[in-house]
Amino acid sequence: MHRAIAAALCALLLAAPAAAETLLVGNKGEDTLSVIALASGEELARLPTGKMPHEIAVSPDGKQAAVVAYGSTTIDVFDVASRTKVRTIDLSPNQRPHGLLWLSDGRLVATTEGSDSVAVVAPDGKLTSISTGQKGTHMIVVAPDNRTAYTANIGSGTVSILDLKTAEKLRDLTIGGKPEGLALTKRGRELWVGDLEAPRVSIWDTKTGKKIAEQAVDPVAIRVLASPDGKLVATSNIKSGTISLFDAETRALVRTIKVSGNAAKGQVTLLFSADSKRLYAAETGHDQVAEIDVASGAVLRRIAAGKNGDGLAIAP
Repeated sequence: MHRAIAAALCALLLAAPAAAETLLVGNKGEDTLSVIALASGEELARLPTGKMPHEIAVSPDGKQAAVVAYGSTTIDVFDVASRTKVRTIDLSPNQRPHGLLWLSDGRLVATTEGSDSVAVVAPDGKLTSISTGQKGTHMIVVAPDNRTAYTANIGSGTVSILDLKTAEKLRDLTIGGKPEGLALTKRGRELWVGDLEAPRVSIWDTKTGKKIAEQAVDPVAIRVLASPDGKLVATSNIKSGTISLFDAETRALVRTIKVSGNAAKGQVTLLFSADSKRLYAAETGHDQVAEIDVASGAVLRRIAAGKNGDGLAIAP
């Protein structure tokens, strides 16, 4: 009996988030950023942002968080510890920033959907714009080389491949449907792409630009995310309130996780914990974030956020 209790306690400790971690949620329905103590789920602050905050990226040192204003032209940068805004970056003439990454070399990379472009902000503040020439440039991933970027163009049914060093578009991949969610696996050798029009995720060889596989998911994969340890790929299936979990190496379905099972919950953004043991799913329809144990697929708890909380990040 004592051994069983000890084992259960160990399992709970392994599943529990680190005490110092901070969950950040962009509340696109009220133009705020929720700052939440992840261990307790307590909201520490709710900070004003630009119009319609969406994707969030944490700086390489973990001290700052950048939040795009999808309804504007700006990125707000916050100090996580002091919970204060330290600066606002204007991406004009680029418009409607959405997908956002903070690269290890300090550059911020944002899709700017309203201008069919990608904006790159250097650590010194220099702004570079790369035109995709495609409609609905929405989500972005960058290869381990910090140079090759892939951006999904919903309205054109394509993925643009960009060279961030030369600031030019290399080519477009014709994906079909309405591609949005993206993930890179196998050290950048494979690109996974979700489709808003069909219950599928397609896998592409990044060297040849050829489609090499396709897997079925519950309707429909609005987000696609690779785990930090490189072992898993998760899709956020907005019309089903589920997550499809795949083995990144074999591409086989590991399991389907029922989060809410309800399209009305508006499940969009996914986030893995740094150790890949937990998943967080933004349920924008009822202003909560579900915390999920990856190993079992169990929903451990739901954390309250602001109105239509969507963009997610964890600061260490």
